Amino acid sequence: MSITLDDVAFLTSPAGERALARLAGEDLREADTLRLLTALRKEYTASQAGAALEMARLRAKGVEKFGPAAARLFFTREALEQASYPAVRDYRAGELRRLGVASVVDACCGIGADSLAFAGAGLPVTGIDRDALRVTMARHNAAVLNLTPDPSPPHGEGSEQTQMAIHPYGGWAEFTLGDVRGGLPDADCVFFDPARRDAAGKRIFDVERYEPPLATIQAWPHRLVAAKLSPGVELAQLESYGGCVEFVSVDGDLKEATLWRGAGLAGRRATLLTGGQVLHWDDAGALAEVGEPLAWLVEPDAALLRAGLVQDVAARFDGRLLDESIAYFTTTVRPESPWLRAWAVLDWLPFHVKRLRAYLRERDVGQVTVKKRGSPVTPEELIPQLKLRGAESRVLVLTRLRGAPIVLVCAAI
Repeated sequence: MSITLDDVAFLTSPAGERALARLAGEDLREADTLRLLTALRKEYTASQAGAALEMARLRAKGVEKFGPAAARLFFTREALEQASYPAVRDYRAGELRRLGVASVVDACCGIGADSLAFAGAGLPVTGIDRDALRVTMARHNAAVLNLTPDPSPPHGEGSEQTQMAIHPYGGWAEFTLGDVRGGLPDADCVFFDPARRDAAGKRIFDVERYEPPLATIQAWPHRLVAAKLSPGVELAQLESYGGCVEFVSVDGDLKEATLWRGAGLAGRRATLLTGGQVLHWDDAGALAEVGEPLAWLVEPDAALLRAGLVQDVAARFDGRLLDESIAYFTTTVRPESPWLRAWAVLDWLPFHVKRLRAYLRERDVGQVTVKKRGSPVTPEELIPQLKLRGAESRVLVLTRLRGAPIVLVCAAI
């Protein structure tokens, strides 16, 4: 179900708080929906029971992005899905501090996830959204985290632990209803987070079909604008905007992209958040040669791939590309870097199923892991055709060498 403003009014009442507290200790699986609603209907209306169950489930799901605080926050399903991951929110807030930002406008703030990260980093934030429900939720979320300009805890949130958390770094967030296309208040920085899914929930990859379109930022005179983009954005669409395009991964998992305009930022950047570290890779424009495989097959981090920095990385590690359009490269010595994964290359051959099957049988290989890049053949198609029964294991990499299909036979990790 969809949460409404009336639902939020109920959920913030003492009765609604009791319903949510009751559900916090329940098994919320879909299979238990009827049992949960039947129990709630003894005290609440059907709409109240449904709203409480939906919010309880969203809070449980929200732990991944908001940690224990999710148990006190309000979400919509769509806003929770679009919210940035905590490591990315914290990193971006830190970048604003590093760039000397003193105040932020969060344009299309939604439920306030990024606003609260900026406020937690000590910045005053004004969030703007045209969705009254999300603005109401954002105000609630700031209040329960004591990040409002007037940090008075809402009903039921006045614990000693909560009081001790009031404005530890001086930041706060306030939220207002409005359309960002009508102009923005003054601030050092605008963070722009447009909707990147259509009414049917499908991802939008064209930046000018975002809601509002990316072109909206062209009218803003602020010193720095950071626009959150889909990680699948086409770099060619951003050429006219200038600035710096950054792709961010967390422990190798690509999370999002940001277009930074202002503060002298330019070019392409990959950022890796791992083990408490923030690692950057900026484009140096280096080129790598193309040639036959060397001793180690190397796969760069997803942020490097999306930023188009494979050539630069390969050159930095004295590597050799297999094909100019393939995001693998090979090296003579195993590269040691959190940006890279590597497999020892035992052999390689032109791709042909019968020849590959005979090769593996001769070497008693009975188990394979199949990776692919630039090959139309899928692991699900290939593995049954190999009909292997041996005791050894290998990693097979289906790819191309100067446009021709090949298979690399690598040691299993």
